[in-house]
Amino acid sequence: MNDLLLRKAILEELEFQPHIDAAAIGVAIENGVVCLTGHVNTYAEKIAAERAVKRVKGVKAIAEEIKVRRASETDLGDESIASRCMDVLRWNSAIPQDCMQIKVQQGWVTLEGRVDWQYQKEAAESAIRKLAGVAGINNMLVVRPKANPDDIKERIEAAIARNAELDACKVRVTVEGKTVKLEGYVDLWMQRKAFENAAWAVPGVCHVENYILIA
Repeated sequence: MNDLLLRKAILEELEFQPHIDAAAIGVAIENGVVCLTGHVNTYAEKIAAERAVKRVKGVKAIAEEIKVRRASETDLGDESIASRCMDVLRWNSAIPQDCMQIKVQQGWVTLEGRVDWQYQKEAAESAIRKLAGVAGINNMLVVRPKANPDDIKERIEAAIARNAELDACKVRVTVEGKTVKLEGYVDLWMQRKAFENAAWAVPGVCHVENYILIA
């Protein structure tokens, strides 16, 4: 697919999403690399736009430069945002309590601390991004699992083999200590993320280096 057709497909996908103001987002493409610009009203909308673009076939990489517009009449102070972040994390059963610290500066939320699983790290960010007033998130939570199995590589390869949407022949898995490295080629961003999720789902994994390319 050439860049002109790809841009048309991306714009149609953005317009198809009712929670995204497609008119506020600029799309530029060069050799399959997409640059997104513009302003949106919430951080959740910014992430939604990025995910929508990743779903489009032919997208090889994304440079995301969308800014969150903070209208003065709806601005919340950093103290209020921090309080809301603490509440929403406390109400989420997927997130362990008393394992992280929150800092808010000009609407940007920084999460620090340790969790046992990657899904807990992602759950914390997902809960906060929906809050009004959040301009961005620095997720610095560190995954430090309690389990330490010796067969990490075998477990990851078995998880990949069970997934009907993934072709295990296209990706190579290597493990050094608790760090997993993924290399190879896939057709879609969603497949790239699925391989990464399979690696994170195995107990004992602390880091995943995803070098999978979009063919």
